[in-house]
Amino acid sequence: MSNNVGNGNNEKSRNSFTGSLGFVLAAAGSAVGLGNIWRFPYLAARDGGGLFLIVYLVLALTFGFALLTSEVAIGRLTKQSPLTAYSKLSTGFKSLGVMACVVPMLIMPYYCVIGGWVVKYFLAFVTGSGSGAAEDGYFTGFITGTTSPVIMTVIFLALTVIVVLGGVDKGIERFSRIVMPLLVVLIVAISIYGLTISHTDDNGTVRTGLEGLKVLIIPDMTGMTLPRFFSVLMDAMGQLFYSLSIAMGIMVAYGSYMRDEDNMSKSVANIEIFDTAIAFLAGVMIIPAVYVFMGREGMEASGPGLMFVSLPKVFTCMGPIGNFIGALFFALVLFAALTSSVSILEAIVSSFMDKFGMSRTRATLIEGAIALGLGLLVCLGYNVLYFELTLPNGATAQILDIMDYVSNNLMMPIVAILTCILIGWIIKPEKIIAEITRNGEKFHRRGLYIVMIRFVAPIMLVVLLMKAFGII
Repeated sequence: MSNNVGNGNNEKSRNSFTGSLGFVLAAAGSAVGLGNIWRFPYLAARDGGGLFLIVYLVLALTFGFALLTSEVAIGRLTKQSPLTAYSKLSTGFKSLGVMACVVPMLIMPYYCVIGGWVVKYFLAFVTGSGSGAAEDGYFTGFITGTTSPVIMTVIFLALTVIVVLGGVDKGIERFSRIVMPLLVVLIVAISIYGLTISHTDDNGTVRTGLEGLKVLIIPDMTGMTLPRFFSVLMDAMGQLFYSLSIAMGIMVAYGSYMRDEDNMSKSVANIEIFDTAIAFLAGVMIIPAVYVFMGREGMEASGPGLMFVSLPKVFTCMGPIGNFIGALFFALVLFAALTSSVSILEAIVSSFMDKFGMSRTRATLIEGAIALGLGLLVCLGYNVLYFELTLPNGATAQILDIMDYVSNNLMMPIVAILTCILIGWIIKPEKIIAEITRNGEKFHRRGLYIVMIRFVAPIMLVVLLMKAFGII
């Protein structure tokens, strides 16, 4: 049984999900985070709407499927966390485990800072101060402060730590079983409302939510060239790392908590479906509303500008109900951010437990302290420690951007490439397939998996890495 995992030092403290539903909800909760609700809608609007959706869906069912399946299988096969799992398969890949653990350790601090921003906006709208949050300069004034961002980061980190301290079944699974249904209800409700609204601008032009939906789902091939399509492809690939939580060690950790008797192939498929559906609904929830009140130019806002500047203005334009909708929206974003931060923290905590024989409490508090210290640096990066640096891809960055670039643009593709080499050429795909089909389940995408993990995925990942270095 999966309850007896890891080494002798932590068998009693490390448990498992109570069933496949618990695993799917927790894994889907990890996948459904700020990447889906924040980044996906912006990319879809910028990269040709339906064109981006089609490219993303194809990649999710091929490229993303291969990496997601591999990581879950590695976890269940070894019954180990990312730091120790890879060396169990091949002693020469010990460094891969270290990188797979460092990635979430880099992501955790700045994710909590952004989570703190969400807490701030949720509190603003839930207390009826949404109009103030929509004023020009509010967001910049907040993040450049020295006190409020730190307090909000601490609140978000504390909520994450509390859940992880509860353990796998009583903490993470129980939290996911409550929050994920709420998240789905909220995103569907706000999406439906967004499709019903309309607005007449100062020029007398009437825009409706349904017209905004067309912007999202109808492929825009205007000015399409091979370089532009390549850019859309790379954006969709990069988004998959955010959306499916791959190459972060998370799915290895969660896979190690999966029971041997559960159907892995079916569970992975459910995660794919859940994640893609939520990402699409996030687009339906955000793009039509922004289009109605701000036009196409409003959808060009990226990063913090979309969620923390454009959307508060949209909610204010909705009239008396806007404050209520804004509160629901930021509650939804907060739920999504927490389910992801819980999984990021768990990947690190499980690694500490397996490698060093720590108790869950000690491992969680140690990583919580590390995340808090680095999170404070991120907060100070907008004021007393502010500087600007040009990254290899040409982007201007400060502390948060640098940590994001190193973890997401450099280390995650490298982790994924080495995983493909390990599975595809060292231990061979048949070992993973045997784990997937151990209970007699059918693996319908067997041929696709082998081709992707051995040939296609590594090549695509190398190209993505070259783009991050500014080579192409």
